Amino acid sequence: MNVIKAWELGYTGKGVVVTVLDDGIQHNHTDIASNYDPQASYDLNDNDPDPMPILNKINGHGTRCAGEIAMAPNNSFCGVGIAYNAKIGGVRMLDGKVTDRIEAEALSYNIDHIDIYSASWGPKDDGKTVDGPGRLTQKAILKGIQQGRGGKGVIYVWASGNGGMQDDDCNCDGYMDTIYTLSVSSVTADGTSPWYAEKCAATLASTFSNGQYEKQMITTTDIGNKCTGTFAGTSASSPMAAAIIALGLDAKFVKF
Repeated sequence: MNVIKAWELGYTGKGVVVTVLDDGIQHNHTDIASNYDPQASYDLNDNDPDPMPILNKINGHGTRCAGEIAMAPNNSFCGVGIAYNAKIGGVRMLDGKVTDRIEAEALSYNIDHIDIYSASWGPKDDGKTVDGPGRLTQKAILKGIQQGRGGKGVIYVWASGNGGMQDDDCNCDGYMDTIYTLSVSSVTADGTSPWYAEKCAATLASTFSNGQYEKQMITTTDIGNKCTGTFAGTSASSPMAAAIIALGLDAKFVKF
């Protein structure tokens, strides 16, 4: 991905705002706190401004995504985010019943402040579920790409799913199969498609993630102010792509 070369050219995501739509982010984490942006954050599950997740083993997904994007550099903790000078927020929306209204509110939250939205969720990866955004969510996405970022359009980045072994097809996923989102799959260190990847025409890009489950996973932040070296799947690929796009916006010039 030539990230180090981008850093050497001075592109670090400065001035770009990314938010993770997930189960919340632990914003007081040592590697996240300095880049945390409360204006890019909200808790839709409890209807308050604080997206802090419940601190248990099953609610670390959003925190892991956020770390990939904007872990602070040079503090000898978990690692460094790809866009380590970007501002990072989180919308807590998955730790409760996910409705069309919840999705729409998440995807339209503060669209004049947030540049990039990263989502690593969607319909069941079971090879038989055909699903997509409801009417409110469709309207929210359309508003975001038409009116967000001061009329330039926000950028929605979506993980393409992990249902490869179930013959799931992301063409049947309405969050991917649309011109308004960037669908991201995974590629292994040797350049091959991993066993869990869904193969479909809707996929627009792939970023690195694991191949064999026990090897070459992603190191990032984890719940409880900890680090993990086992983040994997297309869930890890979407925030990686979002961070790379943040570098691109920084290179073009702030706010594009």
